[in-house]
Amino acid sequence: MMSKKRRRHTPEQIIRKLAEGNKLLSAGQDLDEVCRHLEIAESTWHRWLAQYGGMKANDAKRLKELEGENARLKKLVANQALDIDMLREVAKGGILTPNRKRRAVMMLRERFGVSERQACKAVGQPRSTQRLPARVVPDDEQLLVEFLIKFSKQRPRWGWRRAAKAARRDGWDVNDKRVKRLWRLHGLRVPAKKRKKRLSGIGTQIGAMSPIRPNVLWALDFQFDTTIDGRTLKMLNVIDEFTRECHAIDVHRSIDADGVVNVLDRLAAEHGFPIYLRFDNGGEFIAQAVADWCRFNSVNTIFIDPGSPWQNAWIESFNGRFRDELLNGWHFDSLLEARVIIEDHRIDYNMNRPHTAHGDLTPTEFATKWKTEHQPQVA
Repeated sequence: MMSKKRRRHTPEQIIRKLAEGNKLLSAGQDLDEVCRHLEIAESTWHRWLAQYGGMKANDAKRLKELEGENARLKKLVANQALDIDMLREVAKGGILTPNRKRRAVMMLRERFGVSERQACKAVGQPRSTQRLPARVVPDDEQLLVEFLIKFSKQRPRWGWRRAAKAARRDGWDVNDKRVKRLWRLHGLRVPAKKRKKRLSGIGTQIGAMSPIRPNVLWALDFQFDTTIDGRTLKMLNVIDEFTRECHAIDVHRSIDADGVVNVLDRLAAEHGFPIYLRFDNGGEFIAQAVADWCRFNSVNTIFIDPGSPWQNAWIESFNGRFRDELLNGWHFDSLLEARVIIEDHRIDYNMNRPHTAHGDLTPTEFATKWKTEHQPQVA
């Protein structure tokens, strides 16, 4: 004998059967007789009574509509949560170009199992663009892109302008516009720096003492950092304001006036004595040892006004670049490591860093060119 197929009741049907059952119970019939009449089990009667007791057919219809609306909202929230998860996944890198978005759509479909329509909507890619074949990159452009990516890793604080100059110096026949387009196309950028408060004050103008040839004016200043164990690194930076050459970055745990004199003696033996030295009013510079060295070697001194670092602009600019390009991105394990890495940076700065003021020549190239053109006249 075949078992009777189980029947599913709508909320309206349940309300009607409950009303009929209550009428029979009021007439004196037992619950088991009423359940046999309604063709339901007693457990089903109690469950219906707990869920729909006291409701009318219209209330049941409204409840059904609310259940349907609740299911639709749950599906909507689930889809939104999925979209948020997909956006978080693709937001780890820039997806500005159609090719990048195309790859992002393929990745989302593979990882989340969503449709092409939903993945395209998440990344903002038109489906027609998604279905277009990707542009074939020429070999020379791919090589140029590889050069720019390598350059950005080696020089993370240099932007596309310096990348274009470096590419031309390396033999590439490219203009700034092409380099700029490829630089931005592949998401290469220099992290933004925090804006500093503008310095203002009364003091000597920067151009009041501007040299007209090498070895006339050296600028000196101290800079500080720490090794990984928290101990101090003190650096004495010395640059030639005319050629922008960095003659020395002397690194010690501490440097006093005698240490400054030792550095000046060494540099004078290599480059000759300057005409002027420019520095601030720090205790090491105003010390009698430095004053005696200047007096014995006929070197004049230019002290900036207290609290006016803009009067020593060239060395302050060098300090800012030095910290931005090396110190902020390197943790030194020891004093010896700091000396080696910083000296390599100093040589690289002199040999490879072009300056716009020098017509995109490096400090060493500019100094060599000046000597070639002007030294015979001086002789």
